[in-house]
Amino acid sequence: MRKSQPVRRVVLATAATVSGVVLLLSLKPASDPAAASAAAAGAQQAAGQESPQGGAGAAAGTGTVTGDVTPTQYGAVQVRLTVNAGKITGAEAVQAPAGGLSDQKTRLAVPKLNQEAVAAQSADIDTVSGATYTSEGYKKSLQSALDKVEPAASGSGAPGSGAGGPARARTVTGKAAQTQYGPVQVRITVSAGKITGAQAVQAPAGGLSDQKTRLAVPKLNQEAVAAGSADIDAVSGATYTSTGYRQSLQSALDQAGG
Repeated sequence: MRKSQPVRRVVLATAATVSGVVLLLSLKPASDPAAASAAAAGAQQAAGQESPQGGAGAAAGTGTVTGDVTPTQYGAVQVRLTVNAGKITGAEAVQAPAGGLSDQKTRLAVPKLNQEAVAAQSADIDTVSGATYTSEGYKKSLQSALDKVEPAASGSGAPGSGAGGPARARTVTGKAAQTQYGPVQVRITVSAGKITGAQAVQAPAGGLSDQKTRLAVPKLNQEAVAAGSADIDAVSGATYTSTGYRQSLQSALDQAGG
């Protein structure tokens, strides 16, 4: 029995040594710096690939579109539009004639042109009196911007999306109605069968007619939108203009099917 004890110690020592070697080998890959760096790089790369997808589509249907620069006799005009679901929600001139008398004309014309672009939802807008070149340049740049919007607008009404489609605004211009002091012609913006904007593209001008037109037309435009029909009141002191306005408005509504 005493002779077997040294053999047992040798066997136990050998087993312990083998276990220690196996344990060290099993721990080495986990502590390898190169392996750890590779694993970290892989995780960062995976995170980088996922992050763009998380933000994609957040601005779909909304953004800005800038039209082409249009040279005019007094300087370049360039229009930028803000659109939402294919509809113009804002317009601005990022370039316009400047210097001398052009400054005054630009300050007068551009705000009006911006408002008309939003109201009309097209480049079919009036020329501002006294700023013909600026107005024409504005309309050309506006049209080029609208041409860029069109693909996004048509995509917004994809089947099942519920956007665009029938609710998209359009403009209709009535027939010119002749009056004792000049023709009156009305253009309306219609969305979902409802008048959302109205303007007189022609109205009596010259002498006292200028004053009456400036007084009457804004009121008539507001009433047309509020009433949603041609059944609106005549503006006191501008009976002929009011009558012509209603006639042209009715013809526009007839074309719009309202």
